[in-house]
Amino acid sequence: MAKKLITFGEVMMRLSPPGYEKFSQASSFELVYGGGEANVAISCAYLGMKASHVTRFPDHALGKAATQFLRKHWLSTEHVIYGDQMLGKYFLEKGAVHRPSEVIYEREGSSFSLIQPSMVNWEEVLKDADWFHWTGITPAISEGAYQCCLDAVKVANKMGITVSGDINSRNNMWKYGKTMQEVIPHLVQHCDVVITSSNGIKEMFNLGGPEEKFHDLAKILISQFSNIKKVVKKTRRPISASHNQIQGKMWNGTEYIKSDMLNITHIIDRVGTGDAFAAGLIYGLLHFNDQKALDFASAACALKHTVPGDVNLVSLENVLDLMEGDTSGSIKR
Repeated sequence: MAKKLITFGEVMMRLSPPGYEKFSQASSFELVYGGGEANVAISCAYLGMKASHVTRFPDHALGKAATQFLRKHWLSTEHVIYGDQMLGKYFLEKGAVHRPSEVIYEREGSSFSLIQPSMVNWEEVLKDADWFHWTGITPAISEGAYQCCLDAVKVANKMGITVSGDINSRNNMWKYGKTMQEVIPHLVQHCDVVITSSNGIKEMFNLGGPEEKFHDLAKILISQFSNIKKVVKKTRRPISASHNQIQGKMWNGTEYIKSDMLNITHIIDRVGTGDAFAAGLIYGLLHFNDQKALDFASAACALKHTVPGDVNLVSLENVLDLMEGDTSGSIKR
C-alpha cells in the first residue's frame, strides 16, 4: 500500500518574466503556484505516494485556481480551508551565468497568515498518515500559523506519525513579535528528522562554535533533542547561477553518511530544489536504508534543477536512473 504524507504551509502565486528577462524588460508574467511544503507533497505524489496538503486560500476565484493546481498534481485538497481575500504571491527574476536570481514577496496579510489553530482538526487530518512535514517558513509567517503547526506536530507524535522539519532560517520573515530562537526549538523537539545547515543549527539553537562542522553540530543537536533520529543537510556549491554541485549529508545517530557529488551544469530553475531534496529524503527513508535514501534525495534535488516552476514533476524511474549513475539524458521510448 502506498505511504501517505501530510504537509502544512502557505501556497503562493509565483509570477516570473518570460525566460531569463529582467523585471525591467517584462511586459507579461508567467504564472504558477508553489510553496515549500506543497512542493514536497507534490513531488512525493509524483513518486507514487498518497499526499495531502493543508493550507488556507482566499474564498474567491484565485483561491479556487490555486486549489485546482494542487489537484492537478495529484494532491488531496479535502483539508484546504477558505477565508479572507488575499492570496500570497512572489515575483521571481531568474538569474543566469553570473547574474543571480531575485525574489520579491507579497504575503503580509494573506489568507494563510490569518489561519488559527481552531480551523484545523489535526486528528482527522492525520488519520492513516505515515509522515508529517513542515518547514521553518510556516511558523515565521504569523502567530496563528506557528500555533497551528505546533498542534500538528504534537498530534502527530501522539499518533505515532514520523515528523520531519526543514528548518533553515529565514531571518527577514519573523515580524509578529517572536524570534526563530524562541519558536523553532518548541517545534523541533517533536521532530524525528531535521533538515538544516551548520549555520541554521548555530543561529536557531545557539549551539556549537564558529569552527565546528556539520557532523559535530548534528551530534550536538541530537544530544539536545532526544526525539531527533536523523539530521540531514543539502550542500550546494555554486560555480555560477547556471552551474551548481549538490551533495547530501546525514548524521543518523551512529554513522555519518554522504552522497556522491552531483554536477548540474545547465540549471533551468533553481527554485524548489530544497523541497525536492526533502521529498526525496522522505520517500527514501520510507522505502530504503539511510545511504540509499540520501542518494535518492540528492538525485531528486539534482533533477528539479531541470524542471521549470516550483515543483519537481519527475517520476520514480527518473530518480532511480540518475541515482544509479545514468546521467545521459537519453530519450525514453
